[in-house]
Amino acid sequence: MTGARLTLTLATPSRAWFDAVEIISLRAEDESGSFGIHVGHADFVTLLTPSVVRWICADGVTRYCAVDGGVLLVSRGTQVSIACREAIPGDSLESLEEAVRRHHAVEDDAARRARVDQLRLHARAVRQMLRYLCPRSGADGADDAATGVMPQ
Repeated sequence: MTGARLTLTLATPSRAWFDAVEIISLRAEDESGSFGIHVGHADFVTLLTPSVVRWICADGVTRYCAVDGGVLLVSRGTQVSIACREAIPGDSLESLEEAVRRHHAVEDDAARRARVDQLRLHARAVRQMLRYLCPRSGADGADDAATGVMPQ
């Protein structure tokens, strides 16, 4: 493996964040704990836990990416592939932490709006059912359903 380098591909369903980026090493985390990958690593597949993956680029710069779980695959001792539902990359742990906070705030706000919309739909459906089950009749607005008189 003289001169061989690792390449990293990291993708979500909507985007390839990194595609065949040359790296020196990578650290990730699965259920058994943290582990490292270097050139020549045995073929390997594991389920990642929600965590921060970090790697050292060919130029010596360390990069980070928060992942929401996922699958990590090492093949031929030189290719590392990560597939996950969500990924948030960062150049430093501080910038990554801020990006994750912003991402969670946006998700929380969207979930809150969805709950409000769901409650509005539910209330509208209940009102519609009540109108159907308790129709009003007569000019005086008396409710025949309340008096037990059926309209003819």
